[in-house]
Amino acid sequence: MKKSKATLAIYGIRDNNNSPYPIISHDHSIAIFKEKKLVRFAQLERLTRQKRDNKLDKHLYRILKEEKMLGEEYDLVFVDNILGRSFISEEGNIRFEANINTSLNNGLEKGRASFLNENCDAYILNHELAHIASCLPFYGKFKDNSLLVHYDGGASLSNFSVWTYNKGEIQNLEFTWDFKYISSFFNANALNFAIVESKIFDQNAVPGKFMGFASFGEYKPEIENWLKENDYFSDIWKSKKKFYDNAAADFGYKKRYIDQKDKFIQDIAACFQEIFTRELLLKLKHLQKSTNTEYLYYSGGSALNIVANNKIIESNIFKDVFIPPCSEDSGLAIGAAAFMELCKHDGIEVHSPYLNNWSISNYELDYDDKDIKEIAEFLLNDNIIGVCNSYGEIGPRALGNRSLLALANSKELSRKLSCDMKQREWYRPIAPIMLKSNLEYFTGSSDSSMLSKFMLRDYFVLAEKQEEIEGVVHINGSARIQTVDSRDDNPFIFDLLTYLDENCNIKALINTSFNTKGEPIVHTIDDAINSAGNLGLDGLVCNGKLRTDF
Repeated sequence: MKKSKATLAIYGIRDNNNSPYPIISHDHSIAIFKEKKLVRFAQLERLTRQKRDNKLDKHLYRILKEEKMLGEEYDLVFVDNILGRSFISEEGNIRFEANINTSLNNGLEKGRASFLNENCDAYILNHELAHIASCLPFYGKFKDNSLLVHYDGGASLSNFSVWTYNKGEIQNLEFTWDFKYISSFFNANALNFAIVESKIFDQNAVPGKFMGFASFGEYKPEIENWLKENDYFSDIWKSKKKFYDNAAADFGYKKRYIDQKDKFIQDIAACFQEIFTRELLLKLKHLQKSTNTEYLYYSGGSALNIVANNKIIESNIFKDVFIPPCSEDSGLAIGAAAFMELCKHDGIEVHSPYLNNWSISNYELDYDDKDIKEIAEFLLNDNIIGVCNSYGEIGPRALGNRSLLALANSKELSRKLSCDMKQREWYRPIAPIMLKSNLEYFTGSSDSSMLSKFMLRDYFVLAEKQEEIEGVVHINGSARIQTVDSRDDNPFIFDLLTYLDENCNIKALINTSFNTKGEPIVHTIDDAINSAGNLGLDGLVCNGKLRTDF
């Protein structure tokens, strides 16, 4: 590795077949860093418009060529997964392979590569550690005396792995599949797929749906014991007869279909969520006690479970908790690149989450006070707008640059946006965005953190304030609030929220991702215009300017 070279990181291990939808490998990405700072990043799905795209091998050479990125020398790093440790582009001119491991390495491992048909040095970082390293671009170097935890559906050799970090040394403590049955509640359980009416091709969307639905139910020990006795009905893919028969005999559920409005079904979902949260907390408490660590860095797909994240924070097991905005597989390339940059430079710059910049140029913000006033007044007339400003957010959550915005004080407007326009399920909550200074007004808490900036935790809204933002308050009184702390976080959103607060007494807006059903979040202005028309939006803000001509 040479300090003068840029770092090119690739996550693109092929899936186990040519299925039109991802099975195991998904969310391919590519990242380029130089001198501790990200230069280019792409979630492949944003470029190809194929949700969760897992075919980087077909696109890598072309997208590097289009960005004129082929002429530079790189330090190459690849990310593995459970399917293997090799990569080959469709043209055959970019190749990589590494030895198969039976244990997790504590850092980079040497591999063999050919880049544009020239043999070169290259490295691999295991999937587990790449997840954890995706924290680095957003929080900087790991703090001493930290616990590093990865937790997802499955990585290379585990679905739950743990390291400690102290004085520059990373040391693996364990890697295990013991938590596979719990993570499977959200991505591979036949009963839960049936509850949220999803098919196998939609598996990556199930966790978000199921978490929203689980809030309608109540945890009951007798249901947990019943689920456990029946192996959580994990295998009823072909026939649900076993579930219906047992539910009728043991709980008097006489229906021969899944009724989402039935309390029994809702309580089942709540039990699954409770088991996941409880077992994770017990494990983290045990790990903290045995290591005496002070900080937690937590990543992997399971780190998107907002309910569990909140419980971790409230438990005060750690002094602070760090989770990246791209904790699922879309963050693997950026994690690997950041890890290599850390090794090369003993440091990493702290970045905003607005890093999806591949194939985007001349997207500078250009607005003034008149534009802000015009957009605010447009929103005040119950209009719904899309925003496509500057670079896009990394990860699955829109954080103001690729967002749909509307007033948060109306359930009807919220339902129109979520259910009618985006065709989301009736039980899924929609999130608010607000100035940090208004967090205490709505929640009684001033405890904001980077997690609230990244929409990775929720808060309970004070009963007397719920009507004011009823469009974003979930059935249990919570809201997944995104806070904007200062103008540096997002100038446009900060200025818009400030104007609404100071001039209109509007202290929050609906903020949800700018995409149509089944499509990735918009990337370019052309994508935004396309989706705005398909969604039937009232207005569109492009780099700070409101337009209605689409």
